[in-house]
Amino acid sequence: MTETLHRAAVALGANLGNPVAALRSALEAIGTLPGTQVSGVSSFYRTAPVDSSGPDYVNAVSFVQTTLAPKDLLHALQAIENAAGRVRPAGVHNAPRTLDLDVLTYDDVISDDPELILPHPRMHERAFVLVPLTEIAPDFVIPGKGAARIFLDGVVDQRIGAIEDSPTSF
Repeated sequence: MTETLHRAAVALGANLGNPVAALRSALEAIGTLPGTQVSGVSSFYRTAPVDSSGPDYVNAVSFVQTTLAPKDLLHALQAIENAAGRVRPAGVHNAPRTLDLDVLTYDDVISDDPELILPHPRMHERAFVLVPLTEIAPDFVIPGKGAARIFLDGVVDQRIGAIEDSPTSF
């Protein structure tokens, strides 16, 4: 019996330590997850923190093909974050971090499960998601929201710029 492959969009970000190395390492680790392969990666972008303080972030978006269920993918990504030294201070939202991996979408699933809301509830409000996402999938549709590109005008005030140390392929 063949397992069904699902397409998930994953946001990557870091602003502590060596963020570029952290994202590269995370992409490699994602590619080793059971039944999972990285099928596309955006450029890396330097972005200003949103709703937090600290140094600039390095962000990217990747697509993965996976046989993992949504929550299994989430838990696997959290294990990669933990291995990279991710700390989640109690009561602190959007703290600086060594690595942040978020499931943005999983096929066309719409879910309000508190553990994994799909699509990610703020993805359409964040330049650090929309710009890399539309770079690699210009016609991407956010389930229940519409074309990702229609939200770009709403994030023009968020500082973002591609950096040269970006992946060429994965």
